Amino acid sequence: MITSQQLQLKRAFDVCFGIVLLTLLLIPIAIMIAIAAIETRQSGIFIQQRIGQYGKPFRIYKIRTLFNEAHDLGHLRKSATAFGLFFRTTKLDELPQLYNVLIGDMSFVGPRPDVSGFADLLTGEDRIILKVKPGITGLATLKYKDEELELFAQNDPISYNREVIWKDKVEINKDYVKNWSFSLDLKIILKSLIS
Repeated sequence: MITSQQLQLKRAFDVCFGIVLLTLLLIPIAIMIAIAAIETRQSGIFIQQRIGQYGKPFRIYKIRTLFNEAHDLGHLRKSATAFGLFFRTTKLDELPQLYNVLIGDMSFVGPRPDVSGFADLLTGEDRIILKVKPGITGLATLKYKDEELELFAQNDPISYNREVIWKDKVEINKDYVKNWSFSLDLKIILKSLIS
């Protein structure tokens, strides 16, 4: 099980690596935000409430990729802008979350933060997932990197997400928290960059 000292090490790495990356990527991120604003004629930053460490809500930042907020996968595909589809496919829309990492809402590696109705409803041993900050990437994120396509192929994507994908993610994330190591985080980051 991850300890408080390990959480401090994880946080120290997040801050140092976050400062380096944000320094290098600040101008590209600003350009992508400007492109998103021009395409959508809205703010280039999309802000949404998610569930974070210890079940506390926080605001996540992403590059806006849709003309309108999608409520289902079919609508999502129709609503994505030209650049937005590229940003989503390459995960570049996640780059503003470097700010979330720096202010302490997120980590580079951890369970992806969900909207309310998932992590905040965990019970029993499953709640150990909430001991760590949600991550930009993680083992479950890598496994389900094509989650939107997988859900799109289902007759009932909402039920499939809750009954199959979410339950599997919980098990993957529990295992991550129980067996955390700094080298594991580095491996996940490397795998995320090359996959």
